[in-house]
Amino acid sequence: MKDKMTRRWNTYEAFYVELGDKKISDIIITNHAQTRWLDRVESANTGYDDIAEFLWECLKKGRVESYYRNEEDVYLIDGDLVFVAEFSDAPNDMDLLGNPLQKMIVVTFLGRMSETIELRDLKSYYSWLRHSRRMTLVKNSRKRK
Repeated sequence: MKDKMTRRWNTYEAFYVELGDKKISDIIITNHAQTRWLDRVESANTGYDDIAEFLWECLKKGRVESYYRNEEDVYLIDGDLVFVAEFSDAPNDMDLLGNPLQKMIVVTFLGRMSETIELRDLKSYYSWLRHSRRMTLVKNSRKRK
């Protein structure tokens, strides 16, 4: 979802929003992210355009921040909504200096910290998930024998 831009003798700069050291010119919502948005965030505005518009507004207003200082995969909106995003260079978008701009690919929405307390510490949450899945597999394999 991009903002409208004017073309005048090719002297324009593509619209982008900075997030850390990234210059984001486009947002792509995956199917998985859209279904997680429906399950964990909101059930009213669930279209790809609705989600991308919400993210654009949050980026423009500076409401998005990195969850961890060193890692750039997990982000927070308003210190509550947790989502995972990847970045790739946009092939046709560059700033005036010729530096490539990035596309933000939203992989999934993990949910709100205010509703899911486990999201406050993602590393322990992921280790708990792996352990619980492993234990489920172990129990199922015992039943088969």
